[in-house]
Amino acid sequence: MRVVVTPGGRVAGRARVPGDKSIAHRWLLLAATARGRSRLEGLPPSLDVRSTAGCLAALCPSASPALRRWLTDVGDHPQEALDRSARLGGAADPGPALEVEGSGRRGLVEAPHELDCGNSGTTMRLLAGVVASRPIRTVLVGDRSLMTRPMERVATPLRAMGARVTTSGGRPPLVVEGGSLRGIEHRSEVPSAQVKGCVLLAGLDAEGRTEVAEPIPTRDHTERALAALGAPVEVGPGRVAVAPFQHEGFGGRVPGDVSGAAFLIAAAVVTGGELTVEDVGVNPSRTAFLSVLARMGVSVPAAPSRTELGEPVGELRVAPAAGLRGVTVGREELPRVIDEVPVLAALAAHAEGPSRFAGAGELRVKEVDRLAGLAEELRGLGAAADVEGDDLLVGGGGCAGGTARARGDHRLAMALCVAALAARGPSTIEGMEAAAVSFPGFVQALIGLGARMEGS
Repeated sequence: MRVVVTPGGRVAGRARVPGDKSIAHRWLLLAATARGRSRLEGLPPSLDVRSTAGCLAALCPSASPALRRWLTDVGDHPQEALDRSARLGGAADPGPALEVEGSGRRGLVEAPHELDCGNSGTTMRLLAGVVASRPIRTVLVGDRSLMTRPMERVATPLRAMGARVTTSGGRPPLVVEGGSLRGIEHRSEVPSAQVKGCVLLAGLDAEGRTEVAEPIPTRDHTERALAALGAPVEVGPGRVAVAPFQHEGFGGRVPGDVSGAAFLIAAAVVTGGELTVEDVGVNPSRTAFLSVLARMGVSVPAAPSRTELGEPVGELRVAPAAGLRGVTVGREELPRVIDEVPVLAALAAHAEGPSRFAGAGELRVKEVDRLAGLAEELRGLGAAADVEGDDLLVGGGGCAGGTARARGDHRLAMALCVAALAARGPSTIEGMEAAAVSFPGFVQALIGLGARMEGS
């Protein structure tokens, strides 16, 4: 999908974003392995979440009929979600509710085929932890991009717990032959909520206590959900632990994705609009980017109003800013804003003065090499950007306009769109369909809020 962006529109009003896919993955896994019925509302129809639902349908006979119905209802193609959003005037489509009947972890069976995780590293890594305690063989594969991503970071702790796990040179296929597990103390070398979640989910069915220590705190959706379900979770500075626990069925509405909201907020900022994003997750482990925005001169108060399965939910408001300042994001801070680096870089392109995102090497092993991709594609839009070692440098001063490619990456697609909104001339973004991985209907949402864009 090619999108032509014409400067001059103003993104403003009230908006909702699709459900948070990080939360949705975890709640889906917990619903399918619960004892009894669970009801989930607001599941995003994003491609990554569909991958998790599809894998679970092959592993959980009692939940399979409902999961397959949900997959049919949300559609098999991203364009269907885009069309639904267009009919809703750009609002996020919450999609149908999902009710599944779980039989507990003992209800998992061996899949008759390889499980396709699509482009979703979260699906592959978390699912490995779920199946590791069961006496079944599970083969996890994905698309071309996912098959190049590092998996030893989850294979190593699972082996230490007693599972037989193999990779291909550290990359998928990820083959898990499960069995009786023992609790371990795992010290993560790389800050990763996926690794932490994998080990904690395996620890729910391991003998004894399982603890994960992190060099830097990462998003805490797994431990929040487990605590809300009554699991024996211990949280301390830089570490979290669980003990064996089997949860019952539950209900919840997935909060709006705060990372998706960041792109709408940034679009409002660069176009001088006033915007409120409603019903969005405001978990403090996910909102570190707000402090970066504050240093750039943008105030975005977060106002929580309720909780859903331990997750704070509220709204984010942004008013027109006087101007953007360049910013430095240091190595210690960067892991807490890793998913927002693309959109922060898009803002930095329009700031007064240079910006540096230090120690961003982890961006090289995302869906694509986001580090090189960001720099090259921002330059395609006429911005000043470069890579120095593992640092991303953005010169500021605005974008001239031009042509850029999303490279099959959802966050690159949306970030380039945001950068183009305030360029001095028109821009073309190729491959915009990639946004459907996390934000189906993103283009239509921006158009509904006042952006001047056309897709073909």
